[in-house]
Amino acid sequence: MNPRSFFLLACGCGGWVLCAAGCMRQLPQIAPPETPVAPVSRPVARQVTDYVDFTGRTQAVNSVNIVPRVTGYLVNPPDPQKPFTEGSDVKVGELLFQIDPRPYQAQYDQAVGQKNLYEAQLKLAEVTLARDEQLQRNTPGAVSAQQIDQDKAARDEAIAQVKAAEASLEVYKLNLDFCKVTSPINGQVSRYYLTLGNLVNQDQTLLTTVVSLDPMYAYVDVDEPTVLRVRRAINAGLIKPYSAGQIPILMGLQGEEGFPRKGIVDFVNNQVNPTTGSILARGVFKNPLPPGGRRMLLPGMFVRIRLPIGQPHPALLVIDRAIGSDQGLKYVYVVDAQGTIQYRRVTTGSLESDGLRVVTEGLKPDDLVVVGGLQQFRPHMKVKAEQNPMPSMDGHGTESAAAP
Repeated sequence: MNPRSFFLLACGCGGWVLCAAGCMRQLPQIAPPETPVAPVSRPVARQVTDYVDFTGRTQAVNSVNIVPRVTGYLVNPPDPQKPFTEGSDVKVGELLFQIDPRPYQAQYDQAVGQKNLYEAQLKLAEVTLARDEQLQRNTPGAVSAQQIDQDKAARDEAIAQVKAAEASLEVYKLNLDFCKVTSPINGQVSRYYLTLGNLVNQDQTLLTTVVSLDPMYAYVDVDEPTVLRVRRAINAGLIKPYSAGQIPILMGLQGEEGFPRKGIVDFVNNQVNPTTGSILARGVFKNPLPPGGRRMLLPGMFVRIRLPIGQPHPALLVIDRAIGSDQGLKYVYVVDAQGTIQYRRVTTGSLESDGLRVVTEGLKPDDLVVVGGLQQFRPHMKVKAEQNPMPSMDGHGTESAAAP
């Protein structure tokens, strides 16, 4: 046997195994790893408006507590008009409650009689004065000067009594009118807090409330850093300040997409709240009544508020998932001309409705930004760039800033 054809192998049991040399084959070579493919896109360039988002609460423009202006018992109105329906819309001057008018009607009638009495006394005083003056002119010395003076005093006293009676009559007339409790505004009325037969006290008893619904206020607390940011930008000329009553504000309700409701800021407080470090701002929004429907806004609702900062300006944007965070610092991966991934620190801005994030610093229009699988890549890694339009939340690619 050819000695080169066999060789001995030691086995685990202490023996030897004879093996032919022909059974030894060369192991196959492992192919080098393929270069990973990195999805990349160029930043999108378009006009954007910086904004900040807050949580606000709606409040009625007009809100009235219905309180009686006279004391008495609630009764049914004498006319066919029925009491209001709880939760319904009411108009200015619409009757809400009727207070028993009989005591006030009696006082008014008494005041009318007192006024008539004083007017009769005035008429007598004027006639007496005129007769004595005529007699004095016709027969000098027939009436003394003292008598003339007394007649004039009696006339003046009667005039004063008539004026006092007229004033008292006006008070009693007001009290009689106040027995009809009407709505001072257009709006929606609440429930009955007291029903018929209850005693109500002047300027004390709360009967119900009425709130206006169109337009509607939305109050929001703007934090101090945002206020300072806006003012620094205005002072630096980066933001053109709005004129009074022209600051736009957007609002969204629960379940609504984005911020579809548009309004304006009509009030900003004159000082920062030292407890919360914020300043109060107010927006006003239309709240129309659709045909056959109901108004969407009610006082006291929590709403989402978006406050635009300044006018639209050009900016670069990338999909939000392309931005990583490293100990609070934002970064993106960029593929250079040699196919190497580079770490690029960026400064980000607002998030747009289509999922694109504004990048204020750190990117150029012709950069190729990695837009997917950030966890698979590391700086200085060699990749094969696969360029596509910038993805967005609506599922469609967005045109990039520059052609490749």
